[in-house]
Amino acid sequence: MKARRRGAGMLLGLSSALTLSFLGASPASASSATWSLEAQGQVKCVPGGYSFTWIEAPVSGSWSTDVKVGIRNLPGQGSQELGGSTIAPGTNEPGPDGELKVNGYVFMSLGSAPLGDYTAEIYATDGTHTETDTLTLAYRESC
Repeated sequence: MKARRRGAGMLLGLSSALTLSFLGASPASASSATWSLEAQGQVKCVPGGYSFTWIEAPVSGSWSTDVKVGIRNLPGQGSQELGGSTIAPGTNEPGPDGELKVNGYVFMSLGSAPLGDYTAEIYATDGTHTETDTLTLAYRESC
């Protein structure tokens, strides 16, 4: 009797796993991220001309694989990302004072562009889940 129940249980488990895989889901799916990019729409002043600078790209929550942060859609001729943090698996929650530890940074060089405001995109990805936030680059005569 026990062998029959165990066999039925295994068959039920196998059929459930196959059904979930055909539906594109899995138990404990990686697509339900437990982390968030907390870049909060930063504004960075860029004094006329070429500039090397960095921005914060903190990630909150918990994650079990590396989270890579970066930036795209930079304005200006010759602008480029120089490198972003790879945040090792772990957790990052606000402290008792409500402050969140900054655990991600992105470094960039910004080429010259006409004075004005430009929008770049900060991103964080674990390879499965990606989140974005905006960065306003305010090109000014001086900051």
